[in-house]
Amino acid sequence: MFKKLNDKDRKRLKRKIHIRKRVAGTAERPRMTVTRSNKNLTVQVIDDVTGSTLAAVSTLEKELSELKSNLASGTKVGEEIGRRLKEKNITSVVFDRNGYLYHGVVKAVADGARSAGINF
Repeated sequence: MFKKLNDKDRKRLKRKIHIRKRVAGTAERPRMTVTRSNKNLTVQVIDDVTGSTLAAVSTLEKELSELKSNLASGTKVGEEIGRRLKEKNITSVVFDRNGYLYHGVVKAVADGARSAGINF
């Protein structure tokens, strides 16, 4: 599974598998996962019991297309996902950093969601 990946991606996927053994979302407390690339950010809130996505925000969306993958944009994306979750009456989530280090953009997304009133 990891043979064709470079060392950095292989290590991230191993961390991701290690984290996902312990982190699971339910209907009461869904899993909020962050995916980042060099250009874009995506945040999804997933109910793992039913396998459905409850809310999602991406910098690929038309209204957020001017945002890039940096700290300021991470905060705005976090605030937007928090606003969408509040509309669906979800106040508590489990944070899945998806194998990325909890630093920089990933931390900015988490802080933005917290400022919108979401509990981790």
